[in-house]
Amino acid sequence: MTMKLSKMTLSLGVRAGAMANATLAAALLAGCGGGGDPLTNPGNVTNPTTTGGASLAFPYFEKCIFPIFLKQLPITQNGVTSTNTCAGSGCHDSNTGTGGALRVIVAASAVADSDLTAAATDSATATAIRATDMYKNFYSAQGVTVFGSPLQSRLFDKPLVLNVLHGGGRIFASEDDPNAKLINYWISHPVPNGQDEFSSSSYSMFTPADPATGTCNTQ
Repeated sequence: MTMKLSKMTLSLGVRAGAMANATLAAALLAGCGGGGDPLTNPGNVTNPTTTGGASLAFPYFEKCIFPIFLKQLPITQNGVTSTNTCAGSGCHDSNTGTGGALRVIVAASAVADSDLTAAATDSATATAIRATDMYKNFYSAQGVTVFGSPLQSRLFDKPLVLNVLHGGGRIFASEDDPNAKLINYWISHPVPNGQDEFSSSSYSMFTPADPATGTCNTQ
């Protein structure tokens, strides 16, 4: 009887330890960027590869969306407001982040403007860009969107806390926030079917219609 009780006590202790570890892991993951049950991260929004069929625009991402990830932004959580970047350590940084599916390589170098425009017609240049860290950032961000539907996209919903939890708190006070409007516009304007992410059709997303010199449209 004593042996049986010892085994049972040991079994219960192991289970309790496992539960404690899981709880600790959940708390750590929820620190920035998680949502709902953090143990379900990374998110389940996926899209097909971007070398054919539907895609979002790479030029607009690089010029208009990526800079948002590096900005010092106000964060409101539990009634307390502080500042941080989306790509900060513990949030969506590619090395130390715990914030779900979105991963950001902070030190990604910008693609040269000449290469950006050449990629629209030159497959070798396009292939070279797809091997860059900037493209990895693009691919990660695109993976938490639903093309053409911002309100179904975690990249848009989470920083606004629109019917979804965000471990990093509320980043944008409303959909009228300038950064939220940029994200909304990017998701709302996928390139035409059959064209890839470098398509010159996306240049109309800038004014003037040139990613090298134009400003980012939001409407």
